[in-house]
Amino acid sequence: MLKIISEIGWNHMGNMELAKKMIVESKNSGADFAKFQTWKVKNLKKGPWDKDGRLEIYKKAELSENQHYELKDFCEQKNIKFLTSVFNEEDIDFLSKLKLEYIKIPSHEIYNKDLIKKSIDTFPKVLLSTGASLWSEILELIEKFGTKNIIYMHCTSAYPCKPENINFPRFLELKKKVETIGYSGHLSGVDDAKIAFALGAKYVEKHFTIDTNLPGRDNKFAILPADLKNLNNFRNNYIKMFEDKGLDFQKSEKDIFENYRGRWNKHGKI
Repeated sequence: MLKIISEIGWNHMGNMELAKKMIVESKNSGADFAKFQTWKVKNLKKGPWDKDGRLEIYKKAELSENQHYELKDFCEQKNIKFLTSVFNEEDIDFLSKLKLEYIKIPSHEIYNKDLIKKSIDTFPKVLLSTGASLWSEILELIEKFGTKNIIYMHCTSAYPCKPENINFPRFLELKKKVETIGYSGHLSGVDDAKIAFALGAKYVEKHFTIDTNLPGRDNKFAILPADLKNLNNFRNNYIKMFEDKGLDFQKSEKDIFENYRGRWNKHGKI
C-alpha cells in the first residue's frame, strides 16, 4: 500500500472547472487522492496576509459547502479519493457530513490538540504533517494520541523547499516511533518523493498543478502531470521490485540456468 496524494490545495483559485481539470489530471497521472483545503475567511485572524495579497487569494479560493459536495462527487465519478485539509474544529462539523475516510491536518495546526482529537474522533484516518514543529511536540502527540489512526507526515514547511532542508534523518527517527509514516514534500520535482517511498513512506503528498503560470505561490513550485506520472511509474516499479520471488532462480531465468551455464566450457564439466 503506497499512496500518492495530489495536493491541489487552492491552486484552482475558486474556479471549479479548473479544479475539476486538476482532479482529472491527477487521476490520469496516477494519484490516489485529490486534496483540497477547507477554510472560512471569516475565521482568519489579522496578520500580514491582510496587506500582502494573500487575503484576496483566500477569499477567491474558499470553497463553499456546496462546492465541497460537488468536488467530492466529481472525485467519486473519476475514481479518485477526495481529501481536504482542515484548520479548525468548526469545519469538522461540516466535513463529517461528507463521510470522508481521511482528513488532513496541516503542519501549522500540529499544536492544536483539540483539532487533532476531534479529527481522530470523527474520521477513521488522520494525516498529520509535522513541519515547523518541535521534536518534543511530535513525541507528545505520539504519547497522547498513539499512532494507530494517525499517519505522521514528515514535512519541512518551506515553500519551495531546498534539498538541503528536506532533513530525511528526521524522517528516519520519526519512522522508529510510528506505525505508519508519510511524507509531505515541497521540493520542486519528485526526487524527494521517490526517496521518501524508498525510505518507507506509505503516503506521499506533492503540490500539483496543470500550469505553473497560474496565480499564487503554490502553483509556482507544484509538480505538473508529467512529474506525477514519473512518480507513479517509480511507485509502481518500486512495488514490483519488492515482490518476493523466493531464493532460487526465477522462471524468467530458466533458459539461462538450463542452456547457458557452462556453454564456454566445451572440455570441462558443469
